[in-house]
Amino acid sequence: MSIDSSAFGHLALIRRTSRGSSGRSYVTERTKSALFLGDRWPSIFPVFQGVRTLCQDNIFVFSGRLLVTSCPENAVSRLLTECTQIEAKSISMNEAINHRAGMAHSAIHRNATEDGFQSFSDFWNYIFFELGDKRTNHWPLLGSPIPGLTILALYLLFVKWIGPKMMENRKPFELKEVLIVYNAYQVFFSMYLVYEALDGLWLNKYSCFRCESVEWEANEYTMRICRGFYVYFIAKLTELLDTVFFVLRKKDNQITFLHLYHHTMMPMAAWGTTKYYPGGHPAFIGSINSFVHVIMYAYYMFAAMGPQFQKYLWWKKWLTTLQLGQFCLAFLHYMQILFHKDCNIPKWSVIIVLPNAIFFYYLFNDFYEKAYGPREQKKKENGIQQPIENGKKLE
Repeated sequence: MSIDSSAFGHLALIRRTSRGSSGRSYVTERTKSALFLGDRWPSIFPVFQGVRTLCQDNIFVFSGRLLVTSCPENAVSRLLTECTQIEAKSISMNEAINHRAGMAHSAIHRNATEDGFQSFSDFWNYIFFELGDKRTNHWPLLGSPIPGLTILALYLLFVKWIGPKMMENRKPFELKEVLIVYNAYQVFFSMYLVYEALDGLWLNKYSCFRCESVEWEANEYTMRICRGFYVYFIAKLTELLDTVFFVLRKKDNQITFLHLYHHTMMPMAAWGTTKYYPGGHPAFIGSINSFVHVIMYAYYMFAAMGPQFQKYLWWKKWLTTLQLGQFCLAFLHYMQILFHKDCNIPKWSVIIVLPNAIFFYYLFNDFYEKAYGPREQKKKENGIQQPIENGKKLE
């Protein structure tokens, strides 16, 4: 015998089981969605107390499950009926709240677009608070772009002026141990992101062959996605240390336009997706980028270990090829949002993503041609080959 009440999350499934001489037992399984229904417990508590009296205290909550022993079925039915009514009332209330929130958002948008903003602070609040995802808006560094832009400004100031000036009359730091630890940290950081992407998205729910919408609900699954996006954003900030180490080691030839553009653009792109669209279609770019970084930072880690390991780094050329393939996949995958009307990712975002994918491909291909093109091959054939630098970056 079973009693089903799918409407109420906490009482999603009640089934009768055997408990020996103690009589009947009804076990209520709590679904994943019920994990975020804890605020409704105050509403059900008086009902629970009343039924508990009828059941002579043979009803209790244990480890997220409602256990009922030796209790009349009519008492259990009453509990289910009243809980269902509470849930229906809660759903109606939530729908009304969502409707009012939608109307308020539309009113804000209408006033902003038709009547204009009364002040710069109104515009600022609208762009960076009203439009931001309420699940991530309050997280560190996401409230406004100022913290991130400040970090990037200090980064550029150091690598272009302060750092070179400071190192002008100094010998370069070797930093061998620091580089090994740093690159190992980046490898494990990227491996964690790849695991989260595969386990939480691509092997579970997402598909590479359709436009994936952002799910705006706040539940265990969507919050895991939000955290993944946030960790990816933090990872892009930590990668600024790549350039800092170049400066301290006086590898100024490695600080190219490609390198600086990549390291300043990626953190703010990750900031924007984490703040406004944490989930959905943009997750693909972060997933493949993290996979590439696992291999890339492993290469840097071995290169930093010294000449004895450099003979094993023959696959450097293929690492650059992998980077080029990454941008091709990102371009093709992101174009899908242009052909799916039911996808909530804004189509105007292609103006940012696609040109950058093309630009990155051009820059990396230019690097590839200079490093491995016919002219370089001819130099190698003539015995003119530059040694591999410790920790040399490809970007």
